[in-house]
Amino acid sequence: MTATPSPDAPAGATTDAKAADALRAARQARMQAGLKRRYAYDRLFRLSGFAAVAFSVLVLAFLLVSMGSNGLAGFHRTEVRMTIPVKGQLLIDPARLAQADPLAALDSAGLPLVIDTAAEEQLGHGGAALLGPAAWRDAGRKLVAEPSLLDKDKIDLSLPASDDVANAMRGSGDPALLANVGTLAKAGKIARVFDWGFLARSDATSPQVVGIWGALKGSMMTMLITLVLAFPVGVLAALYLEEYATKNRWTDLIEISINNLAAVPSIIFGLLGLAVFLGLFPNWRSAPIIGGMTLALMTMPVIVISGRNAIKAVPPSIRDAALGIGASPVQVVFNHVLPLALPGILTGTIIGMARALGETAPLLMIGMRAFVASPPGDITSPSSVLPVQIFLWSDEIDRGFIERTSAAIVVLLIFLLVMNGLAIYLRNRFEKRW
Repeated sequence: MTATPSPDAPAGATTDAKAADALRAARQARMQAGLKRRYAYDRLFRLSGFAAVAFSVLVLAFLLVSMGSNGLAGFHRTEVRMTIPVKGQLLIDPARLAQADPLAALDSAGLPLVIDTAAEEQLGHGGAALLGPAAWRDAGRKLVAEPSLLDKDKIDLSLPASDDVANAMRGSGDPALLANVGTLAKAGKIARVFDWGFLARSDATSPQVVGIWGALKGSMMTMLITLVLAFPVGVLAALYLEEYATKNRWTDLIEISINNLAAVPSIIFGLLGLAVFLGLFPNWRSAPIIGGMTLALMTMPVIVISGRNAIKAVPPSIRDAALGIGASPVQVVFNHVLPLALPGILTGTIIGMARALGETAPLLMIGMRAFVASPPGDITSPSSVLPVQIFLWSDEIDRGFIERTSAAIVVLLIFLLVMNGLAIYLRNRFEKRW
C-alpha cells in the first residue's frame, strides 16, 4: 500500500514520495516483463523440444514403414505351381540320394527334362521358359529331403519362375507375356508367395533364387571376431591407463593417439587391414577373420575411451574401502572397480559394435565384395557381410534386386536390434548401485 503524505508535509517530501512510488512501479513492471519473457522462453524451449522429438519419431516411423513395406515385397517371390510325374520317369536308385552330390545324379536321371515336359503340358506352349533356370534344383532338393517321393506317381511342386515372369507379375515386361502370366495367375498356376528360402540361401545371379544367409552368417562371424579381439584388449587398456599407468609424456601421447584413432575415417582402417593382415595372410582374402581383425582395430579406441570414462566414474571411496579391508590393488581393480564400471563399458561396446556392423568401406578394401554363392564354412572361408551385400544388390538394375535389397536392410536392422538388445540386457544385468 502506498503511504499518503500528510497535508502538513513539505512539498519536497510529497515529490520524493511520488518519485519513489513511480520507481517501485517501474521496477515491478520490469520484473513482470522479465517473468513473462522467461515464461515465454520456457514455453518456446518445451515446444522446440517436443517438435524435435515429434520430428524424430515421424522420420523413424517413415523409415520403418517404407523399409517394412518394401522389405515385405522382398520376402516374396513368384512361383509356378505344377505337378510332375515321378514313378517310372526317373531311373535312379533312392539309395543314391543319400550319397555324395545327389543333385548331379538326379540331373543324369533326367529330372530337368521331366520338369520341362510337365511344364509344356500344363502351362501351354513355352511353359518350360516360364520356369527359372535352376527350378529343377528346388525339385531335386525336395526329392533328396524325402526319397520316398520317388515311389509316388505324381508330386505337387511350387518352383521358382523366371525373372521375366516375376517382372510380369509386377506389371512390367512384354505385353504378350503379361497377358499369359495374368491368365495363369487367375488359374492359380502362378502366384507370389512368402519365400522362407530367402533366409537360407546365399548370393545368386537371379533375384528369384537369391538369399541372405551367406552374408548373415559372414556378419555373425565377423562381429564375433571383432568382439573377441576388441573387448578384452580395450578393457585391459582402459584399466591400465586409469589404474596403473603413471602420468607422463608417454601416457599423454598414448591418450592423444587413442582419441585420434576414434575419429579416423573407417576406410583408413581398411587400408591398414589390406596392408598388414592381407600382407601376412594373403590366402584369407575376404575371410571373416580378416574382416573381424580390421573392424576390431576400428572399434577398440571407442571401447578404450568409454571404458576410461566408466572407470573414472567409480567413486574413490570404493577403492579406499576395499584397500582398508585388506584387498590387494589387483583385487580392488577386478573385484570392485571393474564390476561397477562394466555397465558403462558395455555402453561403449554397443556403440562401437553397432558402428562396425554397418561399415562397408573397410570391408571393401579387404575384398569382402566377391560373389560368394555358398555360406562360409569357417572363419577363413571367403564370405560377404550384410552391408556389402546390400551395397552390391542396390547397384543392380533388376527390380527384383531392389526388393531384395529392402528385405536385406530389414534383416540387418533386426540383427542390429538383437545384438544391441543382448548388450543392453547384459549391461542392466551387471549394473550395480552404490
